[in-house]
Amino acid sequence: MDETTHDTPAGPLAGFTIGVTAARRADELGVLLRRRGADVLHAPALRIVPLADDGELLAATKELIGHAPDTVVATTAIGFRGWVEAADGWGVGEDLLARLRGARLLARGPKVKGAIRAAGLTEEWSPDSESLAEVLDRLLGEGVAGRRIALQLHGEPLPGFVEALRDGGAEVVVVPVYRWLPPEDPGPLDRLLDALVAGSLDAVTFTSAPAAASLLSRAGERGLLPAVLGALCGEVVAACVGPVTALPLQAHGIETVQPERFRLGPLVQLLCRELPARARTLPVAGHRVEIRGHAVLVDADLRPVPPAGMALLRALARRPGWVVARAELLRTLPGAGRDEHAVETAMARLRAALGTPKLIQTVVKRGYRLALDPASDAKYADD
Repeated sequence: MDETTHDTPAGPLAGFTIGVTAARRADELGVLLRRRGADVLHAPALRIVPLADDGELLAATKELIGHAPDTVVATTAIGFRGWVEAADGWGVGEDLLARLRGARLLARGPKVKGAIRAAGLTEEWSPDSESLAEVLDRLLGEGVAGRRIALQLHGEPLPGFVEALRDGGAEVVVVPVYRWLPPEDPGPLDRLLDALVAGSLDAVTFTSAPAAASLLSRAGERGLLPAVLGALCGEVVAACVGPVTALPLQAHGIETVQPERFRLGPLVQLLCRELPARARTLPVAGHRVEIRGHAVLVDADLRPVPPAGMALLRALARRPGWVVARAELLRTLPGAGRDEHAVETAMARLRAALGTPKLIQTVVKRGYRLALDPASDAKYADD
C-alpha cells in the first residue's frame, strides 16, 4: 500500500465510489468528486443530438418568424444558443432575433439569462428557484388565453407544461433544439449497472431527467430493473441536481437527495455530507473506525480494503462486539464455496489492510469479533 495515503488527510468522499451518468459537463463533475477523494465511474446514460439539420426545428423557427410569439420561454443555455446558431446557419438568424426582441422573454435560470444577453437580447423575468414549475405558475397566474407562447425544449417533451398552457387557452409552439438519445456505445452504462447491482457503488449522480430515464430503460432491457431499483431504494444514494431530474426515479419509488441550488458544486457538497453521514462508525480497540464503501478510516488514516475483506468487516459490524461464526462469515464472501479456510485467508488480508490487527479478535473454535471498546453503547446495525 502506498504510504503517502496516510500522510494526506482523507477527503470527505475518500473511500466512496460514485457513478456519473452525465453526458454533458461530466468531466467537470468528475473533477469535483475526485478532488474530494471519491473514485468515479463515468458512464454517459445518453447522448445529445443537435438538430441544426432537423426539419422540425427549422419549421418551428420559420413559424415563429412568420407569426411572432407574445412570449418565449428559454429553458437551457445550451439549447437557446443552439437555436440561434442554427438559425444563423440557415440564414434567418437576424429575422429570429428581431422576433425575439419583440417578444416577452422568460429565462429559467441565470445561465439561460447569460445566453439570452449574449445574443443581444434582454429577459423580462427569471425565477429565483430556477424551476419551470414557477415559470408555469407565473404564466397561468397572469392568464394565457389567446397568447402565443414559444417553448424552447430542453431535450425532451414537457407534456405537463404544454398541456397546462393549452388548457389555459394559449397557443404553444414547441422548439426542439436538441434531443437526448441512448449512448452509441452502451458498454460503459452496462458496466455501471453491473457495479450498481453488485453493490460496488455508494452513490449515482443524475444531472438530467433523460439520463435517469435512460439508465432505468437500459436496466429493463437487460432484465436488471428489479435489482437496480433494489439498490437505489436501498443503500445507494441517488443524487439529483434538481427536482425535475428526480422525477423518473421517484416514479419508481426511489428516494432521491437534491441540493437547494441546482448546480454541480452544491450537488457535490451534498454528497460530501450525505455519504459520510451514512457510514458506520464504531469505537474499536481505542480507535475510531469508519466503514466506507471500499475503504475504512482508522482514525484519520484511509485504508483501502479488498471486497472480500469489506464483506467480512460489514458482517462483524452488524453485531459489534459479538462473536460471528466462521460459517456465517463464509456465507458473506462472494463465491467462497464451502471451505472455511477462505474466511481465514480473507481475514488475514483484512487485518493487513487495516494496519491494526487488534481491531479484530479471533475467538478460538468460535469465530471472530470486533474488539469494541468496553464503554461503547453501539447497537446492532439496522441491516
